[in-house]
This record gives sequence, structure tokens and C-alpha cells, in this order.
Amino acid sequence: MRHLGPPDGRPELLVLRALKLGDLLVAVPAIHGLRRAFPEHRLVLAVPGWLEPIVALVGGVDDLLPTRGLDEPLPLEPGRVDIAVNLHGKGVESRSRVDALAARLTVAHRVAEIDGDRPRDPRMPAWVDGGLERRRWVRLIGAFGVEADADDVAIAVPPGGDAGVTIVHVGAFYGSRRWPAERFAAVARELRGRGHRVRYTGDASERDRALEVARLAGDGEDAVVAGRLDLTAFAATIAGARLVVTADTGAAHLGSAYARPSVVLFGPAPPEEWGPPPGPHVVLTDARLRLGEAFADAPDPALLAVTVDDVLAAVDRALGTPG
Repeated sequence: MRHLGPPDGRPELLVLRALKLGDLLVAVPAIHGLRRAFPEHRLVLAVPGWLEPIVALVGGVDDLLPTRGLDEPLPLEPGRVDIAVNLHGKGVESRSRVDALAARLTVAHRVAEIDGDRPRDPRMPAWVDGGLERRRWVRLIGAFGVEADADDVAIAVPPGGDAGVTIVHVGAFYGSRRWPAERFAAVARELRGRGHRVRYTGDASERDRALEVARLAGDGEDAVVAGRLDLTAFAATIAGARLVVTADTGAAHLGSAYARPSVVLFGPAPPEEWGPPPGPHVVLTDARLRLGEAFADAPDPALLAVTVDDVLAAVDRALGTPG
């Protein structure tokens, strides 16, 4: 994947999405739609640089502009970008970063603090709280005449990976999404008894948790690949997985991108907004108990309501096997 260099003679289309892995993957349908609608443009994604291996798999992306959040303006001269698309959010910060590009066309939601009652482009839709996140961005570009399918989540499969394993992804960025280690272990122990080759995944900061889960499940350190896979290898392993068991994280969205059988445990975030597309995916949560405090240290009650037996029954449904 190339990093954006000088203009190359093509008009440039820049998409801002300076967030995490799952956030990038739910924007894939809109990115695919923009690629089809503007085939002559140089398509640039402004996302965090660490996501480069996944950007390379999205398809149709020409260049990466490494972007860590919204603290700094995008390092491009005003007027260079022909079309600027805000797939980042609804606030003044993201809209201001896109507006500063002075593009011929800006695809963005209305922002009251900037637009007042009359946005400079009447096609700019109002932000609607709730609803499926993938559909939100498809609806945005649709307001500007760009067609896309909210379920068009597929990305390319990289080479390599440990094919046929069952992924137990034990990590999550915030404690509100961390299902208890002993429950993950109980699920893994049962799946191993059913003949699954279990691998425990997470990032480097989650390796100790993955080692704990493996120990509780009776597996050795060789089954723990948390912190040892780069993003390409992680994507390749999920693409070839027999099954993915995970909280609502980037691993879940990769499972959706590759249509792998998956069981996804939701806590603070509602699956009606962040859930998978149709496919061999089973969502587990208890919306009646949801606190919705995404940044909390303790697991959300909606997540804690999910039992080991719930997950094992969902595994049968995802794999299409008898309970």
C-alpha cells in the first residue's frame, strides 16, 4: 500500500475515517460504492497508519494518508482534493478537517454549528442517531447519488494464516467488552473436546489475558497467538477459520468480512447498530440490562448476561450442527 505522495494527474477522492479496525471495516461498503462511482479518481484513505495492512485488502484504494485522530489538520493544500468524504463522524472536528480541504465536492452530514439551518450543499443529510452503522455511511453517500450495498463487507484474503482453527478472541479495547476469562476458557475447553483446534488471539497488550484463558482451558502456550500475529496474519487466520468466538471487536468485523461462522458477544454497543450482516453469524446479548457505558472498566451487564451454555448453543447454530 502506497502512502500518498505528490499529485499524479488524477483527480483525488479522499475518505476520512481516522478510527480503529472495526470502524474501518464497517465503512467498507461505502468505500466500495465510492470506488465504483468514481473510477477515474485516485482514492485516498485517511486512517491510522497501523491499519495499512487492512487498507491494502479493502480493494480499489490507491493510497493511504496516515492520520492519527483529528488533532492536526490533514497535511494537504486546500484545493488539491477534488472530492472529500467525511466517514468519520458528525462533529465539528471531523467536518472542519474535511472542509479545510476546500474540495470541489464535500460529502458529509450537516453540522449545526457550521451550517446553521442551511448547509452550503442541500444534499447534506442530517445525522440520525441509532441505526446500523454500515447503513449510515451508505445513506450518506447515497444522498449524493452514489449507490452502495450496506452488506458489501468483503475484503481480499491475504496469503498465509493457520487455516481451519477456531479463534477465541479474548481481547477488547475497553473493559466494558471483556467477557470473563473463565467463561472463555470453559467455551474453549468444550470446543477442544469437540475436536476444534483452538487458538487464542488478541493484541500484544492482551497476551497475558490470552495466556490465562488458555491455562484455565487446559491448553499450552503454543495455542496462544495473541501478540504474535501482525494484522495481515491475523486477517489471514480469521479468513480461514472454522469458527470465531469474540466480543464486539475488530475480530468480529473481520469474521463478517470473510463470512466465517462466528459468535459475537455484545455489551455496551447495540447489535442493531454494530452487528454483522446476514451470514453464519450469531449475536448474543441482553439489551434489557445494557448500560451502554463504552469506556467503563467493568463488563457491561448485557455482556455478563451471556452464559457459557448460550455461547455453545450459538456455536451449533453458527456451524449448522445439531445442538
